[in-house]
Amino acid sequence: MNKYFKKLAIPYFVWLYVLAIIPFVIMAILSFVNNEGLNFSKAIFTLDNFGYLTTSSTVIAFMNSLFYAVIATLTCIVIGYMVAYAIFRSHFKNKFLVMTILILPMWSNMLLRIEALKNIMEPHNIITDILSKLGIHVSLDIAGTPLAVIIGLISTYIPFMILSIYTALEKIDYSLEEAALDLGLTETKKFWKVIFPLSTKGIVSGSIMVFLPCMSGFAIPEILGQGNILLIGNVIDQHFRNMNYNLGSLLAVVILIIILGAIFLVSKFDKEGETLL
Repeated sequence: MNKYFKKLAIPYFVWLYVLAIIPFVIMAILSFVNNEGLNFSKAIFTLDNFGYLTTSSTVIAFMNSLFYAVIATLTCIVIGYMVAYAIFRSHFKNKFLVMTILILPMWSNMLLRIEALKNIMEPHNIITDILSKLGIHVSLDIAGTPLAVIIGLISTYIPFMILSIYTALEKIDYSLEEAALDLGLTETKKFWKVIFPLSTKGIVSGSIMVFLPCMSGFAIPEILGQGNILLIGNVIDQHFRNMNYNLGSLLAVVILIIILGAIFLVSKFDKEGETLL
């Protein structure tokens, strides 16, 4: 039976090599060569590409990415924990249905959701038109601002945080809460001494799943930031658009190394994979 299941995994490994391993190896090779566009006939080995990592534009893009990712992740932790805890403590008969409703937007195309969010952030949109017909005149013009990018990052990736924290909360043994109350703890102390420490795995897993796409993505800052906010993902996109594959590959490899390091961190922190989606 085990041999049968191993054979079923063969297509997965084939696609893993074709779509992940091989492209990574190619980008790693391109990081150490110097060529023009797709002309590799005169490609030479060089370490000069690594000097680009210290240029002001790259450092600024990395710092911007880190700043926006940290702000979005911290906000998602606060909001996500409150939502997950509210659902965890609710008396809904079908909590799975509530969680499904929360992640329904993720089933639609992300670019369409971002474009719809951009429309809401512009002065004239469907919401302001409806309100104006009701005699309420509201003008919202935040597209192209840092606030727009942060809102876009939070609204796009907060479901990952909610699901991770909720999964960790659901795995807490209720007898531990009863024991805490029997020992004289108040509801508030019970939360901070029992529930919150036991749910930190969900917070860590959710933080990594939010932080990484926030830091490496380019669609949200490009559409909602209207080109005014430069993140490292936009720099990589620009290099590949300009056929500067060497520098684009170098930056992409650096981001991939960060992602692999984060995955390694999760595997060490949550060895059983209890909170991974």
